[in-house]
Amino acid sequence: MKLIIRNLARSTTQESLNALFTEIGLVQSCSLVIDKVTGKSKGFAFVEMPKIGEAKIAIGKLNNIELDGSKIRVKKAEPTSADADKKDTSS
Repeated sequence: MKLIIRNLARSTTQESLNALFTEIGLVQSCSLVIDKVTGKSKGFAFVEMPKIGEAKIAIGKLNNIELDGSKIRVKKAEPTSADADKKDTSS
């Protein structure tokens, strides 16, 4: 399950975010979104957890916790039209 993590402090690193989710379960990928111009965090990230049950536990335990001074929001990432396009081309 792909999760979106919003309201991250600009000081939060991909490594610290990965470590936080790894405490809950297996993390397939963790991607902190970086501004191409400034090279700094845009304040959100995506985490993929292959086990749906662990992802749901992560949402329950980590949504609205404070991390690096910011109250983060964790929820299931909704598929974008770009994701749908990828699925259509693989058929």
